[in-house]
Amino acid sequence: MDRLRSETSCATRTAYQRDIDRITHSKSFRRLMHKTQVFLRPEGDHYRTRLTHTLEVSRIARTMARALSLDEDLTEAIAMGHDLGHTPFGHTGEAVLDEMMRGSGGFKHNEQSLRVVDKLENNGEGLNLTNAVRNGILCHTGLVKADTPEGRLVHKADRIAYINHDIDDALRAGLISDSDLPLACIRVLGDTHSLRINTMILDVITHSTGKDDIFMSPDVEQAMLTLRQYLFDNIYLGSAAKLESDKTQTMLAQLFAYYIAYPGALPDEITAMERNSKRAVCDYIAGMTDRFAVNKYIELFVPQGWNG
Repeated sequence: MDRLRSETSCATRTAYQRDIDRITHSKSFRRLMHKTQVFLRPEGDHYRTRLTHTLEVSRIARTMARALSLDEDLTEAIAMGHDLGHTPFGHTGEAVLDEMMRGSGGFKHNEQSLRVVDKLENNGEGLNLTNAVRNGILCHTGLVKADTPEGRLVHKADRIAYINHDIDDALRAGLISDSDLPLACIRVLGDTHSLRINTMILDVITHSTGKDDIFMSPDVEQAMLTLRQYLFDNIYLGSAAKLESDKTQTMLAQLFAYYIAYPGALPDEITAMERNSKRAVCDYIAGMTDRFAVNKYIELFVPQGWNG
């Protein structure tokens, strides 16, 4: 009876529901809980991680998909998988790996996310996701639009999520105050976290209903982009939250150089999946969590005590 129930359950799932399950049961997805969103190794319990960011994107995207009568399962699958290839230490780590891979294909986290689901997960077998989900993961950021409206919706949901929760985290950390936020943006979007998210979501729904693409009104989109630039200028690149960035860059660069010099130190499962040693090193470091990278650096480069 139990076996019959299990087989029936599998048969009633859609292809996109299976994709969601394959992503959420993957090791890459679990590692997101220990990967930085913005704040490098934050001490507080309430700052976002790459995992909580992913869940927030999923909920925002699915809400909009339902209102627009789009495929909610496809939308959720793309959202759940969009950041699987992100590096330790957020965009700081991404910039380091892109520099290390210059002349060898570079590094972009959206491309790495697709590489994770296509090749690196499941001992080199990949997750065998549908093409629509794979395309949405690849195109969740950048200039190339996803083939499906669900994929384009996740692109918008990703921005809505990180702009608003990065502001929320910066306020919690005392890096900025409400009065520091651009007044013109606040007038359009609202003066609280929930109001801003609600404004953006309703705007996308209102201006995309009955259309063949995903839209925002010019005023709301401009306010969103202005807030995004404010975050880059005052949080991502110009705040106390990034004081440790130079150390992080040095640490990851040294780890990269070490594994290039000693490829035999890479785990067997990494080298089995990728013969190009440089790309294998990139895969290994990109898959590290923040704490694993720090511990590995200490193991390799920090002298240990010796008792004789």
